[in-house]
Amino acid sequence: MKKLEETLMLDRRNLLASAAAIAIAGAMASTPAMAQSGLPDTISWTAYDVGSSGYNQSVAIGGALRNEMDVNLRILPGRNDIARQIPLRDGRVDFSATGLGASFFSQEGMFEFGEASWGPQEVRVLIASNADSNLTIGAAGDLGIETVADLEGKRVAWVVGSPSLNQNIGAILSFADLTWDDVERVEFPGFGAAWEGIINNQADAAFAVTTSGQAFQLEASPRGLVWPTLPFDDEEGWTRLNDAAPFFVPNRATLGAGLSEDNPHEGPNYPYPILLSYADAETDKVYAMTKAMVELFPVYDGAAPGISGWHIDRQQFEWVVPYHEGAIRYFEEIGVWTEDHQAHNDGLVERQQVLKAAWDAFVAEGVSDEDAFQEGWMQARRDALEAAGMNPIWN
Repeated sequence: MKKLEETLMLDRRNLLASAAAIAIAGAMASTPAMAQSGLPDTISWTAYDVGSSGYNQSVAIGGALRNEMDVNLRILPGRNDIARQIPLRDGRVDFSATGLGASFFSQEGMFEFGEASWGPQEVRVLIASNADSNLTIGAAGDLGIETVADLEGKRVAWVVGSPSLNQNIGAILSFADLTWDDVERVEFPGFGAAWEGIINNQADAAFAVTTSGQAFQLEASPRGLVWPTLPFDDEEGWTRLNDAAPFFVPNRATLGAGLSEDNPHEGPNYPYPILLSYADAETDKVYAMTKAMVELFPVYDGAAPGISGWHIDRQQFEWVVPYHEGAIRYFEEIGVWTEDHQAHNDGLVERQQVLKAAWDAFVAEGVSDEDAFQEGWMQARRDALEAAGMNPIWN
């Protein structure tokens, strides 16, 4: 009964957060509009599913756009990376407020984007949210686990059909020079089931954002919760982690289960949501959208959980997916874009060109068998990147 009450309390908390974002966004619509924004009267985004953090943030941003710039934001929710990416690829929406899969994995032609109907995508970032939470491994608090090294020999959740989740765990294990062979792999059919498995003592650790409802549930359970640390001063550990997963960045998290300013967590994070376009998106529209996101920040800040991560000071201009030239134009105007940022961005664009050329050459071979296609593409991808002196990441 106690666990049911705690679960209901968490569900109520999530619903209230969603309702608050919508209410605040609606309230914003009552004040006068600003001058011309450079955006059309209506713009459209894909976003995560209704009730998610990404969706709630999009609603709040939409309220600010409507109130301050007289621009309507139409939000099309999608349950997974493919559902969010198809409308963007096909030009049915202007942008996508998405995550790692539709940005980095789509650029790399990996996982779902390595199928014959996809391949490497020439995507571009406008701006992204880098919040006060972390994306990392959480563990039961009754085992004395403090660091990633302490996970050796423990039962770690492997989520069937979620290669990005399992890849992320493997990368974090590498921080302590561990692999999946050094832990006991326990399979679960889904993300929620994995965390329920920790509560039920079927597993000891799993991957999540520190603000997830499942993390709060584990924290409230008899087992408790701990976030194994990845200390910033362990340079060798961070080198190993970034070799395996270059999209992770060190972050001092103060938001999430068991975390606060007095009890922060040193660990990995990556941007979420990421406002995404394709390389051929209209430059002036990208410029105007980026400018609106930055200049409207004081209006929508605080309107949804995690939304403070959109602040211009939180941007990671040397991440793993290139920025669009329209966004760069605005960043140059406000003096935050440097020559080093441009050189890094040029290298990422070159990586996309290498990947696209490798894909086109491989597809021309006409491999029809699905398994042979996947194996052949991985080999062609690796060969092309290594020949260009670039890290293939996945071997």
